Amino acid sequence: MTVWELTEELSRRSRGFFEFIMPAIDMVEEGNELVVSIDLPGFAKDDINLKIVENILTINAKRKEEEIHNSGATYYKQRPLQIKRKVVLPILPKDDETIVGTAKYENGVITLRISLPSSSHIPIM
Repeated sequence: MTVWELTEELSRRSRGFFEFIMPAIDMVEEGNELVVSIDLPGFAKDDINLKIVENILTINAKRKEEEIHNSGATYYKQRPLQIKRKVVLPILPKDDETIVGTAKYENGVITLRISLPSSSHIPIM
């Protein structure tokens, strides 16, 4: 295997690794909302799809590979081209409830605010 072939193989594998582990997600409760922050730098707002079914948040994002026109060698291409991730939310709606939320995309970060059902808090007696 040539050095160039080895470099291409490492680049392909590292991109696959980053597609597997990304995106970075933070989830916190603020008052009566669950706030989910999702890092998706490099993806356009129109190329991101969020969906919640029951208590599963599905994140899909896809972008085209950018052509780099330079005269030098490319050593790494680690930026993911697609993200497919499912995250379990710490809430479970009742049969007749729908999870309601809003999302804002700014500086490569989606901030998803989900209204918590009033029954999500369990009093301890």
